[in-house]
Amino acid sequence: MNLRLLLSLLLVPLLFAQTAFADLTRLSDNVYAYVGTTDASPARSFAANAGIIIGKDGVLVVDTLTSAKEGQRFLADIRKVTDKPIRYVVNTHTHLDHAFGNCVFAGLGAVVISHTADRALLEKLGTDILKKVGGYGLKPEDMVGTEISLPSLFFSDRLSIDLGGEVVELIRVEPSHTEGSVVVWLPKQKLLFSGDILFTDFHPFLADGDFNGWYKTLDSLLALDVERIVPGHGPLSGKKDLREMKEYLARFDGAARQLAAKGMDGDAIAAELLKILPKRSMAEWMVGYNVKSRYLKKQ
Repeated sequence: MNLRLLLSLLLVPLLFAQTAFADLTRLSDNVYAYVGTTDASPARSFAANAGIIIGKDGVLVVDTLTSAKEGQRFLADIRKVTDKPIRYVVNTHTHLDHAFGNCVFAGLGAVVISHTADRALLEKLGTDILKKVGGYGLKPEDMVGTEISLPSLFFSDRLSIDLGGEVVELIRVEPSHTEGSVVVWLPKQKLLFSGDILFTDFHPFLADGDFNGWYKTLDSLLALDVERIVPGHGPLSGKKDLREMKEYLARFDGAARQLAAKGMDGDAIAAELLKILPKRSMAEWMVGYNVKSRYLKKQ
């Protein structure tokens, strides 16, 4: 056989394996995730990360993106990796970009799980948010088929799930990004899904945050036996990024309070903040939004 032909035949399976999982990054033999997405448009879930953990008995999904459409995209990528049944969905929190795809997986019979407080948040605000998605830059066609699927299992402090050969720990440390934000920890793999407790190279959404609790949560995660972190937005991260997140929050809060006290308007405050905040390549617009939502009195 011609050597060039032989090499091309050998390379075909390898090329297919790379392209088949092009969207979900393989983090280990049984863990895959979206990480480092650069399309932060509303229709692509604002570059939110999500992932899966595969056990002998089935699959646990971590977050579900913005809509039924996005949830179906995620499901299609999951099916490129595994055909095992999807048993559980964990919402690290119930903001639009992490939980409005729940309906896709609930429709498959998956048990949707969250912290009690964020389940209450979704129940209180979910339907109204769905009616006002235009305010988030989403079009009606982006949200076709999307329904609010509330978590059917909710917990207060900690929950362990045995997927068969992989025990997954769900931990709520302190109120932080939201009142009921949780992390998903794989102790054996020293791997953590942090949800939006951590944004890496991405200006964070701060409007609902409890900064004092957030600092404590970041300290708790720094003490956890973790080597790799899938943040809520941004590339695969580590403990250095947790420390940088804490520094970002402190610098933002301190400076924003001082500037707001001088009577500056939101755009001016945001411009000043961007001069002193740690540099981040994505979602610069979020700085102004955070200022107006947290530090300026409503007229």
